[in-house]
Amino acid sequence: MTQESAPAPAHDPSHRPMERSRSERPGTVPGPSETPERRPLPFLLDFFPLEGEKHTRLSSFFDSLREGRLTTTRCDKDGTWHWPPRVVCPKCHSDALVWTDLPMTGRVYAFSAVLAGAPMGMESEVPFVVGLVDLEGVPLRLFGRIAGTTWDRCRVGLPVAVEPYDLPDGRVFYRFRVGP
Repeated sequence: MTQESAPAPAHDPSHRPMERSRSERPGTVPGPSETPERRPLPFLLDFFPLEGEKHTRLSSFFDSLREGRLTTTRCDKDGTWHWPPRVVCPKCHSDALVWTDLPMTGRVYAFSAVLAGAPMGMESEVPFVVGLVDLEGVPLRLFGRIAGTTWDRCRVGLPVAVEPYDLPDGRVFYRFRVGP
């Protein structure tokens, strides 16, 4: 007994995929006339998160940054500090979280230089420094960009301050700045 396979579908020469412009095709890189300033990055390649209430339940974090404050959530039930801010405690699964102001100073715990391969839209800023910072007085270590020094002058233990800054598209984010 032999099994017969279904015949392969005939190729329909009249069927053509919908044409898209170069900038609409997934996975394409902007051409010379399409600069990142003129065309928003695809969502999956955007280094910075969406901040509005319709996009995240953590919009209070970004509102606080706009006011010059760094905040996070802390569980009211078990006292656990969270970074990044959460909507549910990963330890006890409670949603009884409170927004808490964080210190605006800390010290570099570890760092690395970005000498190549920067995220899309940040290529012109290479080289730059990123690192882990221990905030003073709280059990949290944050990751972020370290400004105000070059990669070859950055050192473990260097004092830094949190610096909220505005992005060109109206969003806000934070970085650490080496003090004077």
